[in-house]
Amino acid sequence: MTGGWNAAACLALAALAVGWPHRLPGTRRRLLMRTGRAAPTIDLRAVAAHLRERLLRQPRRSAALAGLVAALVGLLLSGLVAAVAAAAYGALATRALLSRRAAGEERERRRRQLDDLCALSADLRAGLPGTGPFAESASPPADRLAGLTRSAVRLAERTGAPLAELVERIEADARAADRGAAAAAAQAAGARATAGLLAVLPVGGIALGYTIGADPLHVLLHTPLGAACALGAVLLQLAGLAWTARLSSARAWAG
Repeated sequence: MTGGWNAAACLALAALAVGWPHRLPGTRRRLLMRTGRAAPTIDLRAVAAHLRERLLRQPRRSAALAGLVAALVGLLLSGLVAAVAAAAYGALATRALLSRRAAGEERERRRRQLDDLCALSADLRAGLPGTGPFAESASPPADRLAGLTRSAVRLAERTGAPLAELVERIEADARAADRGAAAAAAQAAGARATAGLLAVLPVGGIALGYTIGADPLHVLLHTPLGAACALGAVLLQLAGLAWTARLSSARAWAG
């Protein structure tokens, strides 16, 4: 039991090391509150907000932290085998959730950029000065679409080319690229469905074991043969998920 608690303490320290920011938020005033001559106290809300923002921006680090926390819980509840399985599934679930959130934010950002392009083109067609995030040519481009638009602005300023037509062509090309990406994603839906089925398959197997009167968790977590089967299953599932993810990515690029 002492060894288990020592391992749990080590995992807790590792989780703290992974999750704690190397740098605190920009200014001390954001984290420290001073009242008169009293010693400064840490603003826990600001620290928590900073941790959340930092972990959302670093999916690998967030997945590692989630895996360490899940391993700690599994170790305290059911031992080493449960810790390994919980770490794997916790990291996978966290990475999937963060990837889904990042993809949604990217789609929303792309939609706003295209709407801004459409508004810029309409203003230019109406003879109004172009205003908006793409009108300034001095700031460096944030991505390819913004860079192309600012390059078009500079080209129009230097050569007198019709900027409205250039902006409309950039918008049309971007929307065509988005339609191609959507079609490729639809073609890769089968591989993603397979990955989802692989992710929930162990739960179904364990539930089936209980329905027939067995105790699969006890066998998997507390017997040598069950532990070997559990660890082998985790490795095979990780390999299967990586394979389906690669197939999905390759099919998307091919599309």
